[in-house]
Amino acid sequence: MSRCVIISACPVSASLASALRPGDTIIACDAGYRNCAPLHCRPDIIVGDFDTAPCPAQEGDDTIILPHVKDDTDTEYAAKLASEKSFDEALLLGVLGGRRLEHTLANLCTGLGLEQRGVRATLLDERSRITFVMPGETRRYPKDGYFYLSVFPMEGRAEGVSERGSFYELTDAVLTAGYPLGVSNEYAEGSDCITISTQKGALVVVETVPDGPILS
Repeated sequence: MSRCVIISACPVSASLASALRPGDTIIACDAGYRNCAPLHCRPDIIVGDFDTAPCPAQEGDDTIILPHVKDDTDTEYAAKLASEKSFDEALLLGVLGGRRLEHTLANLCTGLGLEQRGVRATLLDERSRITFVMPGETRRYPKDGYFYLSVFPMEGRAEGVSERGSFYELTDAVLTAGYPLGVSNEYAEGSDCITISTQKGALVVVETVPDGPILS
């Protein structure tokens, strides 16, 4: 499986370096190239209009300078580039939080767009991992250090939603954007895996680490 890592400009810590794999192709978006230092990696490609950081010096043809007036965000352009290069997976770092909430929301849309184009997308920060379940799909979520699991209808409405292995299970449920039924679920007692499926409408799944020590 080929994977690219798209690094955007929200601050990241060195702890996320453990998410990188040998052989990853690193695509830095605009000021996101500054995040390569704490992640101990070097960008293979840099893309951006460089409105938030000066264009860095790179050897060869690995810097793509975008116009300031455009429809795509720098991260969206990188995602489309990842699709064109036929990567199987994309890990997005530096795309959550920061001072621009609208960019976090935009990056969720970018993740869904990757999935719709056949690229498995994961958005990651120090506390949360975000993935998608597409219509007709079933995905397994082993506990893997996370405690909370939330599910939202990414396209406004999802039908035929089922969750198994969670404290609050769902069977053939309907999730809508107007009511956050799927927020803050947990693993059922004795469960080390939650299974999620949807028949109609994409889901965004947010796994989050506990706020503090879990007392048993």
